[in-house]
Amino acid sequence: MSFFDKYNGTSNARLLRMERVIWPLIYGGLLTLVLAWFTENTQATSATGLYAVGAVALAMGISAFVWRSRQKEE
Repeated sequence: MSFFDKYNGTSNARLLRMERVIWPLIYGGLLTLVLAWFTENTQATSATGLYAVGAVALAMGISAFVWRSRQKEE
């Protein structure tokens, strides 16, 4: 038995869809927050909207990650 077992994913379609959505939400939220940070000095109103969108996407991704970690394979 190896130290790290290979994870081949799930066969449950609902959980597979969730796994495909989680990481784009997290990375997209982080990218949007960084973009807002860079545009803050030039366009403050646009940066505020980007901060809000990025924070919401990141929060949704993290909460979906936590929810998915508690789900059982059927």
